[in-house]
Amino acid sequence: MAGGKGANGAPIIIKRIEAAPEGGHHGGAWKVAYADFVTAMMAFFLLMWLLNATSEEQRKGLAQYFTPSVARSMGAAGDGTEDGVRHAIQAALPDSQNAGDFDQVAKAVQDSLTGTGAESMQLTNLLKHVVTRMTDEGLVIELTDLTDAPLFVEDTGQPMPELTDLVAVIARVIGRTRNQIALSGHVRAYPEMMVANPVWPLSDARAHTVRNLLERAGFDEKRIQRVSGYADRKNRSGNPMAPENNRIELILLR
Repeated sequence: MAGGKGANGAPIIIKRIEAAPEGGHHGGAWKVAYADFVTAMMAFFLLMWLLNATSEEQRKGLAQYFTPSVARSMGAAGDGTEDGVRHAIQAALPDSQNAGDFDQVAKAVQDSLTGTGAESMQLTNLLKHVVTRMTDEGLVIELTDLTDAPLFVEDTGQPMPELTDLVAVIARVIGRTRNQIALSGHVRAYPEMMVANPVWPLSDARAHTVRNLLERAGFDEKRIQRVSGYADRKNRSGNPMAPENNRIELILLR
C-alpha cells in the first residue's frame, strides 16, 4: 500500500503483517497420543473383564505361565506342560494323607485329571485319553487310545510323544500321594489267522513302557507294586478290535 513519498520523492510502501489466528495447525502428534490413550483404556477394561471372568486357579495358572523365570516351551525337559498348569493340577491334592482318607485322595486325583483341562489346550487334548473310575482295589486311571490319536506306535511298545507328556502329568499328580500303584497293559484283538499273535508280549511291553516313563518323570519306583499284561482278555468295547481296547490301567491302590 502506498503511503506517500519520501524526501527524495521515492514512494513509501507500508507492509502490514497479520498474525495467524490463535490455535493454528500444530501437526498430528495429538492424534497419536489420543490413540495410545484409547488403547490403554481398552487394555485396562479387558484386564478388568478377565479378572472377573476367571477363577482363582486360572489366574494363578496364567500368572505362572507368563512369569519368565518358570515358563517353559512345549517339550522342555521332556514334559510338554507349562509350570502354571502343573501347579494348577496339583493344587487340589492334600499335602498329607492317612490310611483312612483314601476316598478324599482319590477324589482329588480325579478332579486334577478331569477338571483342569481349561487351563491349557494342550492339557485338554492330553486328558481326552484319561478315564477314571473307583473300584474295590482302588482308583483306576485308564490311558486309552483314541481313534485318531494312538498312545503307542502301531503294534509296538514304543510310546508316542503324547503318552510321554501324559505320563509326566500323571506322575506329578500321583506323586503327591503315598499309595502304591499297579500297572496293567491291555491291547485290542488281532486276526486269529496270524501265525504269531502279539497280544501277550505287546500288552506286557506297553505296561513296562509306562513304568519306565513314570520313573523317568521322577515317580518313586518303590511304589510300583506290580506290572501285568492282560493281552486282549479284558476288552472295553464290544468290538474286540476297537482302538479303545488299547489301554494302560494305572491303579492307585487302597
